[in-house]
Amino acid sequence: MAGLIHGLDPEAIHVNLERIRAEAGPDVEILCASKYVPLEEMGALAEAGLTLVGENRQQDLEAKQERWGAEAFTWDFIGNLQSRKVPRLLGRVRLLHSVATDSVLTKLESNDASGTEVLVQVNVAGEEGKGGVAPEELGAFIGRCPAPVVGLSTMPPFTEDPEDSRPHFARLAELAAEHGLERLSMGTTQDWPIAVAEGATIIRVGTALFLPASAG
Repeated sequence: MAGLIHGLDPEAIHVNLERIRAEAGPDVEILCASKYVPLEEMGALAEAGLTLVGENRQQDLEAKQERWGAEAFTWDFIGNLQSRKVPRLLGRVRLLHSVATDSVLTKLESNDASGTEVLVQVNVAGEEGKGGVAPEELGAFIGRCPAPVVGLSTMPPFTEDPEDSRPHFARLAELAAEHGLERLSMGTTQDWPIAVAEGATIIRVGTALFLPASAG
């Protein structure tokens, strides 16, 4: 889904949401990845019953939050987290899903991060050039984080077969258990059922919510 989505149908979104909710179970949060939802279409998400949204860009999050406020949605940040963006996100979001660099930790330390919990992004697959903390460095990184670390997140390598993501999700769950962390943000439209089976507590779903209900 390469461009902004227009003409969202709240009824279809609601049907898709309830279908996913029934399959995922009551303990899994369904986060709507709203990167491609323009500001004027956010009302369709609220009408459909979505309450948790995740934004990839700080500027878009600010614009949407200023229009819709904290009453309509709970806001998370799920995109690549640049250190210079940290001060503008603190106080605006519930969770930062992608804390993964020492420069971000420095910004968290120099700003009031007490009201924002974080998920450490882990590069479970060891992909070159991909963001995320290496599994063997996770404990030390968590120890350096000045904000409350409540869980982990990951994005496994792209694959046509969702089953290929299973070992990466399973490894993230193992790491979370080793470090006493309860939240696991993993799984997208393509592979969220696999993520749930391996212990996801938050799934980030976009396209699967926006499809016509009959296509779900």
